[in-house]
Amino acid sequence: MPAQDPKLISGNANLTLANAISRRMSMHRGMQVGLVDARVERFNDGEIFVEVFENVRGEDMFIIQPTSKPANDNLMELLIITDALRRSSAARITAVIPYFGYARQDRRTKARTPISSKLVANMMVTAGIERILTMDLHAAQIQGFFDIPVDNLYASPIFALDILHQFNGDMSDVMVVSPDVGGVARARELATRIGAPLAIVDKRREKAGEVAGMTVIGDVAGHKCLIVDDMCDTAGTLCKAAEVLMEAGATEVHAYTTHGVLSGPAVERVSGSVLKTLVITDTIEAPAAARACANIRIVPTAPMFAQAILNIWNGTSVSSLFDTQTLVPIYEGLYPKGMWGR
Repeated sequence: MPAQDPKLISGNANLTLANAISRRMSMHRGMQVGLVDARVERFNDGEIFVEVFENVRGEDMFIIQPTSKPANDNLMELLIITDALRRSSAARITAVIPYFGYARQDRRTKARTPISSKLVANMMVTAGIERILTMDLHAAQIQGFFDIPVDNLYASPIFALDILHQFNGDMSDVMVVSPDVGGVARARELATRIGAPLAIVDKRREKAGEVAGMTVIGDVAGHKCLIVDDMCDTAGTLCKAAEVLMEAGATEVHAYTTHGVLSGPAVERVSGSVLKTLVITDTIEAPAAARACANIRIVPTAPMFAQAILNIWNGTSVSSLFDTQTLVPIYEGLYPKGMWGR
């Protein structure tokens, strides 16, 4: 075990999650692990200023900062905090980025367009980040954009625990649905975890940003359908897919998405949709409207991130957290352990 303790510091993107991770690490270690005392503020013109009030020389530092809305401000906070720590002689700097922004720009889809994911990766490495810990990258190949270690956690083990809990372990009439062909691997992986069949919603587009029609591939009649995706932005496609599934004979439709971006009219759409529940994680701090919405539910990622940080710190396996059974004791407070013998 390293001589120095892990130290956490947070920007302003998701202080609620950062404090929750800190509390969980304190529970795991049996000693207080708090956030490093610092200020991340702005001058009148929006310029970001960071000051760290504690000595971090030789420390193993973990910066908790998703690059969610406003993406550019939160990204700059991450880079400037990194620079402050590097210039203060921190031993190692790990960026804990629960939601990695710019992940949708991972390739050139048209002429004269950028690969912004690669640019952001270069900026992080140049700033002094030595390791990345994130969750459900929109495109797994983004890991290859970095010349430093990247640990990409998955929400599917947490979702599996939640699904088994919500449906009392009975998967006989449950079906996992991918909202598009590109998400089949993600949906199949969750379906395998819970022992459920798989269906696909095939989207046809006449032009970018507009869905011309949807077709369900698979027999969903009489099933409780679980749509699985990595993010929910404006929720238009998600709500339309739920309607199509209900028209195809589904008895009820739920959605499990890792990152609740929830832009624009998303919450209003979900509230007025046929979705029985939309389950998101807290990788992005949910707006008040989402927290108040009757059919939106938030599951915590802090227990998983806290354990992952401890595993990185003490040099043990992070991939062990891909196993649902590994998370059972970590999430026992939320999902009672007695169920998993079924």
